[in-house]
Amino acid sequence: MSNNVTTVSSPWSAFSGPNLGYVMEQYDLFLQSPEEVEPELVSLFQQFGAPVVADGEVAVVGSSAAPAGDYKKILAAVKLADTIRTHGHLAADIYPLKNRALQTAQIEESAFNLSSADLAEIPAAIFFKDVPAGVKNGKDAIDYLKSVYTDKVAFEYGHVIATEERDWIQAQIESGSLKQSLVSDEKKALLDRLTRVENFEKFIHKTFVGQKRFSGEGLDTQIVLFDEILKTAETSNVENVRIGMAHRGRLNVLTHILNKPYDMMFSDFAHVSNDLFLPEHGRLEITKGWTGDVKYHMGASYNRESGMNVKLAYNPSHLEVGNPVVLGSTRATQDDTSNPGQAVHNPGKGLGILVHGDAAFPGQGIVTEVLNYSKTEGFSTGGTIHIIANNMIGFTTELHDSRSSVYSSDPAKGYEVPVVHVNADSPEAVVQVGRFAASYRQKFGKDIIVDLIGYRRHGHNETDDPTVTNPEVYKLVSKHETVRALYGAQLVAEGVVSNDDVAALDTAIYAEMQAAYDHVKEMADKDDHKHLEMPEELKVEFPQIETAVGAERLEKINEELLVFEQDFQPQNKLGKILEKRRDAYASAKIDWGHAETLAYATIIQDGTPVRFTGQDAQRGTFSQRHLVLHDKNNGNVFTPLHHISGASASFTVHNSPLTEAGVVGFEYGYNLEKGNVLSVWEAQFGDFANMAQVMFDNFISGARSKWGQKSGFVILLPHGYEGQGPEHSSSRMERYLQMSAENNWFVANCSNAGNYYHLLRRQAAMLETEGVRPLVVVSPKSLLRHPLAAANAEQLANGSFQEVIEQPGLGTNTKAVERIVLGTGKVMIDLADRIKDGEGFDHVHIVRVEQLYPFPTAQVADIIAKYPNAKEIAWVQEEPKNQGSWNYALETLYELSAGKKLRYVGRPAMSSTSEGDADSHKAAQAAIIDEAVAESVKVK
Repeated sequence: MSNNVTTVSSPWSAFSGPNLGYVMEQYDLFLQSPEEVEPELVSLFQQFGAPVVADGEVAVVGSSAAPAGDYKKILAAVKLADTIRTHGHLAADIYPLKNRALQTAQIEESAFNLSSADLAEIPAAIFFKDVPAGVKNGKDAIDYLKSVYTDKVAFEYGHVIATEERDWIQAQIESGSLKQSLVSDEKKALLDRLTRVENFEKFIHKTFVGQKRFSGEGLDTQIVLFDEILKTAETSNVENVRIGMAHRGRLNVLTHILNKPYDMMFSDFAHVSNDLFLPEHGRLEITKGWTGDVKYHMGASYNRESGMNVKLAYNPSHLEVGNPVVLGSTRATQDDTSNPGQAVHNPGKGLGILVHGDAAFPGQGIVTEVLNYSKTEGFSTGGTIHIIANNMIGFTTELHDSRSSVYSSDPAKGYEVPVVHVNADSPEAVVQVGRFAASYRQKFGKDIIVDLIGYRRHGHNETDDPTVTNPEVYKLVSKHETVRALYGAQLVAEGVVSNDDVAALDTAIYAEMQAAYDHVKEMADKDDHKHLEMPEELKVEFPQIETAVGAERLEKINEELLVFEQDFQPQNKLGKILEKRRDAYASAKIDWGHAETLAYATIIQDGTPVRFTGQDAQRGTFSQRHLVLHDKNNGNVFTPLHHISGASASFTVHNSPLTEAGVVGFEYGYNLEKGNVLSVWEAQFGDFANMAQVMFDNFISGARSKWGQKSGFVILLPHGYEGQGPEHSSSRMERYLQMSAENNWFVANCSNAGNYYHLLRRQAAMLETEGVRPLVVVSPKSLLRHPLAAANAEQLANGSFQEVIEQPGLGTNTKAVERIVLGTGKVMIDLADRIKDGEGFDHVHIVRVEQLYPFPTAQVADIIAKYPNAKEIAWVQEEPKNQGSWNYALETLYELSAGKKLRYVGRPAMSSTSEGDADSHKAAQAAIIDEAVAESVKVK
């Protein structure tokens, strides 16, 4: 070959004579057995197709055909280029402190036995579909690839399977668009932004000495990244953005992204009510509870000038647990629930952004739980932009202790999520990456990771001295200029601004913050320091809500639920089960799943959408629900609830991925965003919610009191002692009862399908009222089909939810009753089964407590008062004494007993939830029932 090769349009011009013949033979082999072809040639064939050179297409001037061995150099050059694309990130200048060794050896020409002269003789077209301007030959091509893959931005996308995506990403990188310089005004605006970000932190640091703020310094350009993502999203007509992040840098995000004014933020530090500084334009919204929370857990909602709404979610210090809550909220902004049928999902309407810690991203399993949602039908949000706020340290933990991977972002690769690493000290690179990430998400509807690599200027918090545990790093940090200073110097060198301009901007912005704080001090006298109180509507223990619907309406619904679309054939056994629901309705044998379906039908007729999820939610764990039917011949699905006449809202039911924490958080977030939707999650077995306990502890139980967030979320926890062992018996109801206070939720354990029906209808009617609260239902297993738990049509049509139910057939001889037995749930049906019609049990009266929290004290007291000769009150339960509801109810029972003997009837205290052996279970269960109704109860 000659150095005088003209610009070519075909890469195959690099091969001639015997080499070209060899390549053409290899192409034939590639078509038959690609695994037998050299990988580099495969890459070329995949990229450029058949090695055919048309006459006149290539002009070669100079020497004769290449020596027979030169094709090896061409393949080596192709492999070098691929290595730069694949591993160039390891040599990229992405660490501001420059304290990580870069791996450059593997992308050197010498590693492939190539010289600069070798590369110069290879046409540029062998490396690119579209040769960049100024690239004339292979040497230029390799230098160019190094310039775009090893600079301040690094890329990992080889694990993305879809060719279209990889090609798009590669084209964006190699077109040079990500290195495009900003115009002068953009540079000045960027300097202003960085100056505000830095001065905000500096002002708080100096003014409120020692107060925690979890500074974002070292990752100041995170605000710039947000700016560009939001602006790019606006151009795509995204209507809602939902952001989740932990505490580090949060105050700066609240201030500069959610536009919480400086004086409003400083008032939180000065202990002056921030209500005094809420902007009058009405575009900023915050909610508050009566107990409150620390300032770096708070969120806000802001309507930008474009109309796009941006919310930063409230969340606790548990770093990553807010992720599914934010994504559930994001999904809710994308769903149209206003019409019958399944909710219509439009991912273009909303965008989720999650900010992760660099130690937390690989360390917290909840991260991969939400990454798994990306392509699932019920939990996809059309792509999340993940930002790793990479301080290169977790609390005091360095990389070798916090993860086993090269990068924090590595867990995302298994989900085909492209990763972009960017040097946080390079503001203009961050700008381009923000635009790129938002564009990728909008184009492909997939997650993307931006690994923003910086450092942490101070300790974990402002009272922590990091030099105690990380002295070497903090020697570097103490000498390292801030990004504002670095960028200011860059713009001075470019002639965009002068040193005096940089200094004047710094002074003016700091003075603006001082003026804002002066305003706070002036307003302090006007602060009446009133503490918020629980809303009056939440003080109502038993909301009186009409839940009757009328017999005629229910009858019609029942018939419509049994009409299938033309040619649809359910599985034979299931078809018979469903057909029996026609007779069951008429014969007062409406079982649990039947009553539940009727409840949902009436709820969507009332205009309230329903979203129901959980593992096996469509069929039901115990094959009791059957909301979605499958055709036995072709697998087609049919949802009867989509065809109820008069329905004016959607009904959506999804089987969920096998995660509890992730799905509970997601559904809770969905309900926060769409408060008009009856959101229901069912555990496969009740104590599987153990895996989601963080969601109950940190969000669902206390969000109203901490953050003023209202929710009507429904949680179904299958529970009942049937001899299935420790993990399939208890829902751990004691945990929810222990967290019960301030009417924060309802906890119910129904023994009757009709009562459950009215409970659901009551919950739906409370949505979007001040009195709304979550509902925890200790739901049944064996009672799902138990005839004594069945409902009748009259109860559904004209009844209401009963907090307390007296056992039919007992207590009629008021003077004969000596013992009143109280209890809840399935054990009460066991008792009903024992006493039958009540003959021989005049000495006992049985009262089912259907709603445990709030406890129906007055109603139970009224019942007790009817029996003047009652000598003892007994609480019966299946659960061990240290579990279940006994300890929760004990104080109230003591008051209700009013001098009468108070007895516990149930299993003794146990470290396990139940026996594992079925025979042992039967013996223990029988002993409980015997003791509860015996004429004399032994004292334990």
